[in-house]
Amino acid sequence: MKLSIIGLGRMGYNMAIRLLEDGHEVFVYNRTSEKSETLKEYGAKVIYDLKTIKNVLSTPRVVWSMLPAGDITEKNIEILSEILDEEDIIIDGANTNYKDDIKRFNTLKNKGINYIDAGVSGGVWGLKEGYCTMVGGDEKIFEYIEPIIKSLAPNNGYMYCGSTGAGHYVKMIHNGIEYGLMEAYAEGFELLKASKYGENLNLSDISKMWNNGSVIRSWLLELLEIAFKDDSSLKDIQGYVEDSGEARWTVNEAIDNGVSVPIISASLFKRFQSRQKDVFSDKVVAALRNQFGGHALYKKDRNIKKTSTGAGKVESANPDKRDFYGKNK
Repeated sequence: MKLSIIGLGRMGYNMAIRLLEDGHEVFVYNRTSEKSETLKEYGAKVIYDLKTIKNVLSTPRVVWSMLPAGDITEKNIEILSEILDEEDIIIDGANTNYKDDIKRFNTLKNKGINYIDAGVSGGVWGLKEGYCTMVGGDEKIFEYIEPIIKSLAPNNGYMYCGSTGAGHYVKMIHNGIEYGLMEAYAEGFELLKASKYGENLNLSDISKMWNNGSVIRSWLLELLEIAFKDDSSLKDIQGYVEDSGEARWTVNEAIDNGVSVPIISASLFKRFQSRQKDVFSDKVVAALRNQFGGHALYKKDRNIKKTSTGAGKVESANPDKRDFYGKNK
């Protein structure tokens, strides 16, 4: 099929290659032309001005937007809506909020333009492994673009999820689950490393072993095997973890639907905590413990404060020499 891909970032670039290798005619557009030019080697045709899309694509024109979610995607779709004709198709492959999909669908419908939301998973490995794709929108339009989706996805790796927004909704929940899985692995490996056996445990080998027959085997574990092989202590990595929004939306959806999602919620909040160097709430708890129980206060230099304004006498305490109940051993 003929189509255009707009946005050649980490995923858009490799998606274009995968489509070209499967025989599609792909016209690429990027804000800077350097990446577009390199795709010529794979047979891509470069668009330097979005207005020329009308001239190079056959009707109904298919334009896949692979830009970051938010304002930049919104602006791009607005521009496309002024260029394209009735019956043309815009596919949004960003991690867009499903509520925005519904608004866009209605706006574009008034102009006669079709809109498809596509949740895409695969990251930088998608070129080799394929892109799991979750699609929402008019089913007849999905059937028309299905050859494109089929080329992008691995076997059994795509699905028509339902009406407008369904694709991005399923992808949103997918990402929430991903947060929980990652945090569970992270906590498990932290405990392994902190244990009395930790010094002699090869975390890369453990990841590999678990991926062969264990209940918790997964692709994420395969990636951990690679990461730990490079540096099992991860000493050059700062434990600062961003979130891209989908888990927040997932938690909000859980609240709106009265569904308990403690694991996803906790994993999201843990990411927030990773960005705080000196957490004020922790200071509040420490101060309260000192006030009601005379528990030790640790200054920023990690020394122990020996006096207390609280109820009891503060004992000299080492946090590593406490029993389960927090008492000195």
